[in-house]
Amino acid sequence: MPRKKLTLSVEEEAIRKARWFSKKHHTSISSLVSDFLSSLGDSENPDTPIVTRLRGVLRPDTRIEEYEEYLIEKYTR
Repeated sequence: MPRKKLTLSVEEEAIRKARWFSKKHHTSISSLVSDFLSSLGDSENPDTPIVTRLRGVLRPDTRIEEYEEYLIEKYTR
């Protein structure tokens, strides 16, 4: 899908956090915003509260196995 430029006004603290998060997760702020906007549901099929809370936590290309490995490592330390 073709990309278009979008100009946003965002608080400095939000920009600082976005830069930190994007660096930590090896992505760009543009990708973060694009993934978030793409993940927005429509009003006919609202997400459950847990899905809403978890949205954006994982990269869209994350495999289930990667997430399982993460949980095992996190909770067996």
